[in-house]
Amino acid sequence: MSKPISEFIANNFLHFNAAALVDASKAYVSHLEQNGKMMITLAGAMSTAELGKTLAEMIRQDKVHIITCTGANLEEDVMNLVAHSHYKRVPHYRDLSPQDEWELLEGGFNRVTDTCIPEEEAFRRIQKHIFKQWKGAQDAGDRAFPHEFMYRMLLSKEMEQYYEIDPKDSWLLAAAEKNLPIVVPGWEDSTMGNIFASYCIKGELNPQTMKSGIEYMMWLSSWYRENSSGKGVGFFQIGGGIAGDFPICVVPMMYQDLEWHDVPFWSYFCQISDSTTSYGSYSGAVPNEKITWGKLSVDTPRFIVESDATIVAPLMFAWILGW
Repeated sequence: MSKPISEFIANNFLHFNAAALVDASKAYVSHLEQNGKMMITLAGAMSTAELGKTLAEMIRQDKVHIITCTGANLEEDVMNLVAHSHYKRVPHYRDLSPQDEWELLEGGFNRVTDTCIPEEEAFRRIQKHIFKQWKGAQDAGDRAFPHEFMYRMLLSKEMEQYYEIDPKDSWLLAAAEKNLPIVVPGWEDSTMGNIFASYCIKGELNPQTMKSGIEYMMWLSSWYRENSSGKGVGFFQIGGGIAGDFPICVVPMMYQDLEWHDVPFWSYFCQISDSTTSYGSYSGAVPNEKITWGKLSVDTPRFIVESDATIVAPLMFAWILGW
């Protein structure tokens, strides 16, 4: 079978960050071949970068077993699914003046680098449907995690009337169809989190309807213990921030705070990052620093690809998928 992308990478990505990309991809494949599990973490605006074009297939082919993402990545995949034609691209975004930025806001656009998300078609189109899920759960005395409400909304098929891209390119829809575990730390720091808070302030919703980050950590500790036997669980980190720092801490939390000394370290680690190593930066910290925090062992295969994740992640996924 022809593998044009993988063959191109093998022939040309021979040194420096390119070689690190290949080494990390090969180790990812080897980890799966030995029946290891893999977590992928999504920081930044990877959903708006349309990572779903490759990540959705990774999910369908069982190349990823759990995802940790920011609240923004959770919602922005759905926004792209239902409002894609209304997005506005601004290729010369570096030249925008403060007045230009204000005019984008006045026009109903929120800018992410060169891509403007249409507020009315994206946020508001989802709002009434997700509120229905929130309110229905509250009325039934039910509680759920942020991603579970999104799953319910997508699986209800109410959103199909709005689809503007091929649904196979939505990673969240692929995850919902597989009921893939997702962890969303700091979900409150997202548009949907702000909207939920506004309903609570108005007295229309109760904060207790939404399960919290502490409950996510409690759930993750249970999932990790159930899935870390054998080859163990690997950690593939795209970007930095809370999407990476929150879940990786589950291991030292169990070992140090719960004193469960049978907890294995993460058994593979790769980070794609364009952050430079600097004073106190988590995103720019080299993988070896994580050994001192009880997250990785001396023997954990460790890789860092210092590059733009919007370029690197799709190429690595293509390799892992055998494209």
